[in-house]
Amino acid sequence: MWAMLLQRCLYGGFTLVFVACVVFWVIEMLPGDFCVNYLGRSMTPINLAQCRAELGLDTPVTTRFVSWWGQLLSGDFGTSLTSRAPVSDTLMPRLANTLMLGGIATVMAIPLAILLGLIAALKRDSWIDSSLSSLVLIAMTVPEFISATLLTLAFAIWLPWFPAITVAGANESLWNLLPGVWLPAITLALVAMAHMMRMTRSNTISVMDSDFMNMARIRQLPRWRLVIRHLAPAALLPTISLAAMTIAWLLGGVVIVEQVFNYPGLGRLMISAINDRDMPVVQACALVLSVTYVLCNLVADMLVIVLNPKLKTA
Repeated sequence: MWAMLLQRCLYGGFTLVFVACVVFWVIEMLPGDFCVNYLGRSMTPINLAQCRAELGLDTPVTTRFVSWWGQLLSGDFGTSLTSRAPVSDTLMPRLANTLMLGGIATVMAIPLAILLGLIAALKRDSWIDSSLSSLVLIAMTVPEFISATLLTLAFAIWLPWFPAITVAGANESLWNLLPGVWLPAITLALVAMAHMMRMTRSNTISVMDSDFMNMARIRQLPRWRLVIRHLAPAALLPTISLAAMTIAWLLGGVVIVEQVFNYPGLGRLMISAINDRDMPVVQACALVLSVTYVLCNLVADMLVIVLNPKLKTA
């Protein structure tokens, strides 16, 4: 088991290094130039050259790549081209806001998805199962921006329970951001819950038809014990990986949702940086989201190894 854990950690480390390299080179290949965008109509060959020299954009890309890696290994994301402030100062408040949004969406989605998935499997082929499966299919196929629009129409206009957009700034306290986090969190939770519920239902039905469940029924165990002690643990173990991927998707899928609700998170910062051609900020945002995705999958693999009795004794 420990060898497998060490192997997963090494794979995760190599993946992070590869992702960091890909992020840098892909973003460097994006069209556009910050100085051209920044100077606008006042651009001349002289002040364009001065701008590039001042920001270090006139150096070869390989030199900038080595310098970027040196800064990254020291925990420095560089300096924003727009604000001329350290990227970390801009990134960290936005990251905290996005983590709060993703955390609330996760708390909403995962328990409800597991509960509804178990209910749908236990009531297989009934009207409850059909209704839940239909709702899941709708939630999986409707794009996020449409769900966001419908939720805004329902709960911000018809029923004014939540604000339609977030008016608090990026540096506001999490408490002040809380009123505007519910609609984007529900939007993210709907899609995440649909995928997890479908997987939970499928795993539960597969376990219900297994031999050890048939033996448990023959022993005439109480239904609650059958479900809690035998069915749920076996059915939910394969769902751990999907839960980790769902958490990673929630943090990566906030780009559209944050833009729709004007939520001051990491996704909205990334879109703003792309429009401004602020490459250090774009690279930092993309790298943080990529690292989050890799780490969530690494944690999921480790949990599966630890919780799987077969792998413990392998």
